Amino acid sequence: MPHVKTLIIHADPAVRAGLRQILAGVDFLRVLGEAATAFEAMEMLEAIPYGVFFVGPDLPGPTSGIELAQMLAGRRQRPALVFVAPDESQAYKAFELGAADYLIWPVTPQRLELTLTRLRGLSPGFKEVQPAGAWPEERSASAQDDQQTLQLPIEEDEEGPFISALKNAWDLTLKRKPVDIEKLPITLDGRTLLLPYPHILFVEAYEDYSFVHTAQQKFLTSYRLKNLEERLAPHGFFRVHRKFLVNLEAVTEIASLPGGQFMLRTQGKTRIELPISRRRIGELKQVLGL
Repeated sequence: MPHVKTLIIHADPAVRAGLRQILAGVDFLRVLGEAATAFEAMEMLEAIPYGVFFVGPDLPGPTSGIELAQMLAGRRQRPALVFVAPDESQAYKAFELGAADYLIWPVTPQRLELTLTRLRGLSPGFKEVQPAGAWPEERSASAQDDQQTLQLPIEEDEEGPFISALKNAWDLTLKRKPVDIEKLPITLDGRTLLLPYPHILFVEAYEDYSFVHTAQQKFLTSYRLKNLEERLAPHGFFRVHRKFLVNLEAVTEIASLPGGQFMLRTQGKTRIELPISRRRIGELKQVLGL
């Protein structure tokens, strides 16, 4: 059996060391690295095709282990997740997100063996996850191996209509544009929510990801702020700062602060204040007709 590349993600160095020690004796797993935060784990996943994550549900920083599982849930190929926690309080949520197992630390050898049995039985797709950049090439090579060509004779009087039909189909494909339903797909707890654009107050950049804020909630997404700016700008959103994209329909006030600084406030029971960068204030005034 090929080795499954494994990453240990936990805030406690002692737990990471303990996991590494007990996993060193597992014949089909190979631990290739450790991480203390979700961001470090995602960066390492881009470089190494991990098949298994041993992850703590509570990680330092803005992204917990549970939120990391939510981010991975939207991927076509993703590592199997084994949560390692001090108690059972988040087990239900972990299994809802498709966790392979949930271990209480410290784990007994008998309980660990059950986990390893589950990992051995996983589908091959979990065992060797391909990096995102390699997927097109892998699919192309696989498709070429499986393709067969079926040749059918076409009569002369049928050739013209057939070519014309192909041309029409090709033209339609070229002219077809994606439909913008004015809703943002967000993966949450194994489901895909369609969040209407007007419900979004602002978007906050976080490393290579973003938090989408509504009046009641915030959602961690795999979108980059630049990509959301391109998508939402035609719908009344404006980049007021390198870290913030704001729904102008939700803005109720722009205030001038000492030192030539500016900020804006949004509507709702909880008023939110966001900074406006100096180089953006002029363009924002033009957009608002000020």
